Amino acid sequence: MSQKRRPSSARWIAEHESDPYVHEARRLGFRSRAVFKLKEIQEKDKIFRPGQIVVDLGAAPGGWSQYARPVLGAKGQLFALDILPFEALPGVEIIVGDFREDAVLLQLESKIGDQSVDVVLSDMAPNLSGIDAADQASSLHLCELALEFAKAHLKPKGSLLVKAFQGEGFDAYLKEMRAAFETVTIRKPKASRSRSSEVYLLARNFRAV
Repeated sequence: MSQKRRPSSARWIAEHESDPYVHEARRLGFRSRAVFKLKEIQEKDKIFRPGQIVVDLGAAPGGWSQYARPVLGAKGQLFALDILPFEALPGVEIIVGDFREDAVLLQLESKIGDQSVDVVLSDMAPNLSGIDAADQASSLHLCELALEFAKAHLKPKGSLLVKAFQGEGFDAYLKEMRAAFETVTIRKPKASRSRSSEVYLLARNFRAV
């Protein structure tokens, strides 16, 4: 028996199908509209260079990895992780699992080995409950985990790009990032929906100790 679609779901589908970034992603063969957020940041801030080692957290369906991998060239490495499985990409090491679980983190760390990382990307977001306070707390927890991972694995002067939502705890998290990096810039790419509190925090020049 087919379920009647909720109005909110129907609205989302209608908006998605009329979204110019969705159409452009399909035209260019990208896996998601989110690629244009990373593309704009890369064009402005040049966070990727050939030969770098990059970790992409919250990677599914693979749009960010798909965009970044060619920039890294033959000597670069890219490790992508998500709780959801997604189709393989040439030259990308994919780990499927929940980044909040120690066993999954260990699996990622074993893939990286004793190398230090140039760039950590995090487009992670929780499954939303519709309860704003709970969703904000869940989102910030993922941001904290990305920052912890970056502190443990980045090279000196390395970079972290993390999706965050403005709200309770945001300012404290921003302060924590600024303590670990020389500069932190807030970016709101054009492909981020204007009504969303979503922003991207670009932290550069990691203060390794």
